[in-house]
Amino acid sequence: MGRAAHHLELVAVDVAVHAAGLVATASGNAAAARTKSSPTDVVTHTDLLSESLIRRELLERCPGSTIVGEEYDDGVGTNHVGWIVDPIDGTVNFLYDLPVVAISIAATIDGTVVAGAVADVHRRETFSASIGAGARCDGSPVTAGDVDELGQALVGTGFAYDARLRAEQAAVIADVLPACRDIRCMGSAALNLCWVGCGRLDAYFERDLKVYDHAAGALIAAEGGATVVQPVGSDLIMASCPGLDGEFRDLIDRRPH
Repeated sequence: MGRAAHHLELVAVDVAVHAAGLVATASGNAAAARTKSSPTDVVTHTDLLSESLIRRELLERCPGSTIVGEEYDDGVGTNHVGWIVDPIDGTVNFLYDLPVVAISIAATIDGTVVAGAVADVHRRETFSASIGAGARCDGSPVTAGDVDELGQALVGTGFAYDARLRAEQAAVIADVLPACRDIRCMGSAALNLCWVGCGRLDAYFERDLKVYDHAAGALIAAEGGATVVQPVGSDLIMASCPGLDGEFRDLIDRRPH
C-alpha cells in the first residue's frame, strides 16, 4: 500500500500543478457558465476546463481509474484506483479575483483515500500526503500546530450556499467567536484543511461539504498530525491541533447538525 499510495501522491501533485497553471492563466477573467444548488453556487467556464484537463491527465497516467468530480458525471473505471476531484476549490473567490483558490485531487484504493494533493493557485505551493507517510508542502514535511487553549486558537470556517443553513451556521459562529482568538472565512475548504495540517490555522470546521471539497485536504491535515473528525451521519467536518481536540469538538458539535 505504501509504495502504491506514494506513487498516487506524485500523480496527484503533478496533475494538480498542471491544472493550477491553467486556472492561473484565467485569473481576473472568470466567466460564469451556470449555477447549481442556488443562484450563488456558480460554475465558471474555467471549472469545466480544469476538470476536463484533470480527468484526461489522470486517465493518461492511471488508465482504468474511477473518477468522481464536481462538474461532470462519475467515470466508472476497471481497476481498484479512484480519484476525487475538485477542479477549482474557491470558485466564488476565483470569480471575484480573490487570491484563495485551489485544485484538490485525492486518490483512493478500493474506496479508501490513500493520497492527495492540493495546489494553491496564487501562492504556487502544493500540499500533499500519502497515508502513513506524513504531509508535505512542495516536498518538505509540515506539521500541525501545538496550541492547546481554544482562547489562543485561530479558527477557519466556511458557509453553505443555502440561506437556511447559513442562519444555523451564524448561531454556531456566535458561540465560537468569543471562545477563540479569531475566526477566518477564506472560501476554500481544501486549503483551510491544509493550513491546519501545516500550522497556519489552529482549527477549522464547516458544514455542507461534499467529498471533493475535503477528501485530499482532510488526509493532508491528518497526516500533518491534526485531529480530523467527521461525525457519523453529519455533514460536518472538524480539524484541529491535537491539543484542542476535545474542547473544540465539544464547542462545535454540541449543536444539532
